[in-house]
Amino acid sequence: MTPLQAVETSGIGVLIGLLGGLFGKGGSAVATPLLRMIGLPGFIAVASPLPATTPGTLLAAWAYWKADIMDWQVVRWGIVVGIPATAAGAWLSRITGANVLLILTAILVLGFGLSFLLHPGEKPHNHTETGLAETSRPSWWRTRMVVIGVAVGLISGLLANSGGFLLAPLYARFLHLRLKVAFACSLLVSAVLALPGTFVHWYLGHISWLVTLLIAAGSVPLSYVGAHLAIHTSPSRLERWYGLALTALGIVFLFHH
Repeated sequence: MTPLQAVETSGIGVLIGLLGGLFGKGGSAVATPLLRMIGLPGFIAVASPLPATTPGTLLAAWAYWKADIMDWQVVRWGIVVGIPATAAGAWLSRITGANVLLILTAILVLGFGLSFLLHPGEKPHNHTETGLAETSRPSWWRTRMVVIGVAVGLISGLLANSGGFLLAPLYARFLHLRLKVAFACSLLVSAVLALPGTFVHWYLGHISWLVTLLIAAGSVPLSYVGAHLAIHTSPSRLERWYGLALTALGIVFLFHH
């Protein structure tokens, strides 16, 4: 790694920390294409951000928890179902090409960005309720929770990210959580799901700990700042920001993979 790449890597950490806290995601999915753009090898760019974003993700989740924005039933199901699926996906990544994983990341980010722009679901007024109370959730709710946990676990393991860029929109769209609650749950679940993926990718030799440390130095403090900003932003405005950010990043990533 050159001195310029080290500075750029730290700057990427600052960016993904802010975006991660603001939009309920660890940031490793955003970091991967950016690291490739500055010239780092494919699997290093894919796997090294995963352990780097975990401390900041937990710090951002703590900010939401302090504001009483958390659905613990979603968190429990996400962790129990997601951990084995993430480990399986990470193990399968050794037989896939890094370039395919990067293209898939770009397509998923772009698709969800367009979804939030074209079909907004938040109301202009500010509230933090979950939308469906734990005691009144219909029978389909658990089935969708299991499907989300398995699918996101496998994909996040394959892409070496903590799944936040998928969890938040899926929680909002398919479980009907309010956006801020979806962000809060996504942060906490993705922080835990990062652990099995980190272990497997470390075992496979995909992680550069220098890159990890440089990213963590920038991302950890900015994650809390991003979460604090999101908590105090109106849900409808936050949804527009979310859709614009994901759409823009998806377009950039798709053409710079």
